[in-house]
Amino acid sequence: MALSGTDTDQLTIRIATCDDAPALAEFAERSFRDTFGCDNVESDMAQYVAHAFGDETQRAELTESRRVVLLAETGGVIAGYAQLMNDSAPDDIAMERPVLELERFYVAHEWHGRGIAQQLMARATEAAARSDAATLWLAAWERNPRAIAFYLKSGFVDVGSRLFLLGSDRQTDRVMSRLLRS
Repeated sequence: MALSGTDTDQLTIRIATCDDAPALAEFAERSFRDTFGCDNVESDMAQYVAHAFGDETQRAELTESRRVVLLAETGGVIAGYAQLMNDSAPDDIAMERPVLELERFYVAHEWHGRGIAQQLMARATEAAARSDAATLWLAAWERNPRAIAFYLKSGFVDVGSRLFLLGSDRQTDRVMSRLLRS
């Protein structure tokens, strides 16, 4: 869907509810496929999205007390989302505890370059800072330089790596963190 530049003036960012599960499931799968589909085997993509983004999966994640999902919307259309998860960190990477994971962060391709990602990251960081977390962290695929550059500009630093299994494909994610308090 093509959106005009003036639509960014009407951006709202809110906490998702269970009622958002179907729209979020569709958006999450589409965004994941748009971002990673051309660099991966379809069977691995299909296997991953089948368990990661269905309506029931989204509904369960939206009701889990350790998670919060922020939706960025304009004109009732999801433009992006950020999913935060409390108290989840790679065991082998030192981080100041407690931690909060930025588990998912996606902005639709048609919104790239319009400031949506910066606004969504600011809100996600604000939400993290209001929690008791000392560190906000995320994992980004090592073959996604655009995302890594954005996270570096957003104050994250590369602190290590971890395995990510996409279907049967073993991939490497860069683990990045940002201190929320000193």
